[in-house]
Amino acid sequence: MPKLGRNDVCWCGSGVKYKNCHEAFDAKIELFSRQGAIVPTHDIIKTPEQIEKIKESAKVNIAVLDYVAEHIKEGITTEQIDCWVYEQTTKYGAIPAPLHYEGYPKSVCTSVNHEVCHGIPSPDVVLREGDIINVDCSTNLNGYFSDSSRMFCIGEVSEEKKRLVEVTKQSLEIGLEQVKPWGFLGDMGQAINDFAKKNGYSVVREIGGHGIGLEFHEEPWVSFVSRRGTEMIMAPGMVFTIEPMINMGRARIRTDKKNGWTVYTADEKPSAQWEIQVLITETGYEILSY
Repeated sequence: MPKLGRNDVCWCGSGVKYKNCHEAFDAKIELFSRQGAIVPTHDIIKTPEQIEKIKESAKVNIAVLDYVAEHIKEGITTEQIDCWVYEQTTKYGAIPAPLHYEGYPKSVCTSVNHEVCHGIPSPDVVLREGDIINVDCSTNLNGYFSDSSRMFCIGEVSEEKKRLVEVTKQSLEIGLEQVKPWGFLGDMGQAINDFAKKNGYSVVREIGGHGIGLEFHEEPWVSFVSRRGTEMIMAPGMVFTIEPMINMGRARIRTDKKNGWTVYTADEKPSAQWEIQVLITETGYEILSY
């Protein structure tokens, strides 16, 4: 972008003079860049108006997952979960973001036991006692996107699986402690990876979180096996997902050759994932969807 004068209208669309809006922000970004850090571009930073619209999308996202939480049980098919998500999302005037995204055939991802992510709902997959399932719900409301997922334990679940689900959620919370303005995404990634490994688990390397808001998937890509002091600077106005996928066994994964979507653990041991969507603020963070 052309360099703005201090009295020019700010690039963010606020209508405020640059000197009273993002001048200090840009100076800080430039300083980090000169020091060799990866910094966000202006198009990654969401305006206050955009943030409010993303929050409206997130309200729908949360409501849909709340509905799933109230109704999921043994004997339900993953196809039924897909129907719930479509019906509830469209009831609020929104669109399920996964539907037809790059050819994905359903409205939600349902990943059971050793499925890591992108499990395709099916009338043939019936939830049984002892299963764990991740329901990954993504919402498009008037062109603004939200995304989160939750784990569900079906009936009596083994202590091993229960612990995996609990530790995975705890790892997300540990990572959140490192989410702060002008910190590094790698600070969060290392905290999550260290905690998972300390508990005897491994973290999927190839699949991570992502920026989101104006598109379903935006920059930055968010790793959960990164190192402290690396990856992009977390600047106020950034919106992204935190969604570590943690395996009971090894980190290695494979993708279904037939459908091209479903990702499994290579050793067929269970995997778990929780996902939230966060906004970086001037003083910390705000969880938008969960």
